[in-house]
Amino acid sequence: MSGYRYLGTFFISTLLLLGTHVAAAATMERPDAELRALLEKTINESDSFKDRFDAEVWLMDMSNRLKSIVPNINARLLLLKNIHYEAKKAGLDPELVLAVINVESNFNRWAISKVGAEGLMQIMPFWLKEIPDAGNNLFDIRTNLRFGCTILKYYLIQENGDRQKALARYNGSVGKMWYPNRVFDILSQRWFRSR
Repeated sequence: MSGYRYLGTFFISTLLLLGTHVAAAATMERPDAELRALLEKTINESDSFKDRFDAEVWLMDMSNRLKSIVPNINARLLLLKNIHYEAKKAGLDPELVLAVINVESNFNRWAISKVGAEGLMQIMPFWLKEIPDAGNNLFDIRTNLRFGCTILKYYLIQENGDRQKALARYNGSVGKMWYPNRVFDILSQRWFRSR
């Protein structure tokens, strides 16, 4: 058994090292000690993942995809960790939530729509009055994600798992296809899960 444990540790360490080099090649930056420590800290604090390896792979992969929109590594990893946590807590695929955020606000946590929806997932402020214990600031990443993921999950349940109908309800475009199609397009082009 100890031989298997050694091989597993060696395998994970090798993948971490290779993952860092792959990320460096993709970003044309040399990995430095600060970035490596930050990634390691984020991976170790990510309790919504199956294990440390799953956290490492997902965070590295999605971080590279999000870099052009959110260039700051600290902000990017914090955002990804929170998206994964709130999505999993609500029973959603984190990649679907990433696609919804991409369409709704393009990851601008300060976004306000012309009808007054706020934050990453564009939540209407009346929800703060409806559920006062859930938080009082829709520009707070965690509060916004919690509301958005909970609402989207509710619509999925109401629509018996039909993602197209649930997304139309989420956007307020019931019976129309344009919004679900935009989410599905960005999901398949940018946020698909490589296996």
